[in-house]
Amino acid sequence: MKRIGVFTSGGDSPGMNAAVRAVVRTCFYNNVQVFGIYEGYKGLIEGNIKELQSSDVSNIIQRGGTILKSARCKEFHLTEGRQKAFENIQRFELDGIVAIGGDGTFTGASIFNKEHNIPFIGIPGTIDNDLYGTDNCIGYDTALNTVIEAVDKIRDTASSHNRLFLVEVMGRDAGFIALRSGIGVGAEAILIPETQTYINELVDKLESGKKKHKQSMIVIVAEGDDAGNAHEIAEKLKGKCPAYDTRVTVLGHIQRGGSPSAADRVLASHLGYAAVNALLAGKTNVMVGIVNKEVAYTPFEKAIKHHREINKNLLELAEVLSC
Repeated sequence: MKRIGVFTSGGDSPGMNAAVRAVVRTCFYNNVQVFGIYEGYKGLIEGNIKELQSSDVSNIIQRGGTILKSARCKEFHLTEGRQKAFENIQRFELDGIVAIGGDGTFTGASIFNKEHNIPFIGIPGTIDNDLYGTDNCIGYDTALNTVIEAVDKIRDTASSHNRLFLVEVMGRDAGFIALRSGIGVGAEAILIPETQTYINELVDKLESGKKKHKQSMIVIVAEGDDAGNAHEIAEKLKGKCPAYDTRVTVLGHIQRGGSPSAADRVLASHLGYAAVNALLAGKTNVMVGIVNKEVAYTPFEKAIKHHREINKNLLELAEVLSC
């Protein structure tokens, strides 16, 4: 391994820059040239590749987003597009690639590796935290803290007006953000894709809270909940309990932004370092993660297919503490 490429792909997450920095600095420590591939797979196809110096990653560890940019690339889904990417890898004489992203990123890397035998190592960067093979993904901790900070402020105004707020958080397929942030803010109810939502039961829970003279009520809704998004659930509640002064807040993309937390900076640095070492050791087609405080290597196909399950103990905890 003399020349290694690195890119970020899919949705950005706080800490990606810290991971890029770790990859670059670890390459320099090992006398390996490192190349930044801009806009993910699109950059591979278009040849938007530039050699990085150590100074290029100075003062980025605290920045959200990704200096390498990210973009969707339909062309990479085609054999012809992947062939163009391979030709650019040959042109820049890259011996291996570190891919920072989520399941879509790793799916593309796995297909590309099978077709062209280019070594890939994946780093999990997604606020959804749903990849198998790591306790936490880069960006998850920061996103949690962003949600908690926002909902704490919403709680202030909710208490002032005796209102019910439905707060929608990201989580199209997984409820990790909703569950942990809901516990963290003391939500009266948490609605996630992994459990079935019954509107009548939700109404009963809210009525119970009202009888206990709660000054405000917060319901955290993962965007992929089976009963609908926050606006849809609010409409259903209006029909069953019109007396509620109900408000909806969709936190949206603020969950992806912001300066990464200390936990995400350390995690990203550790994984970036481990990814380069994995390539140097001859590993390929695996995602590096941290499991029980140790570096773990999970094949891409397993990381993608075996999504992490919600902690049932946390579900019970949320139920008990919301009464």
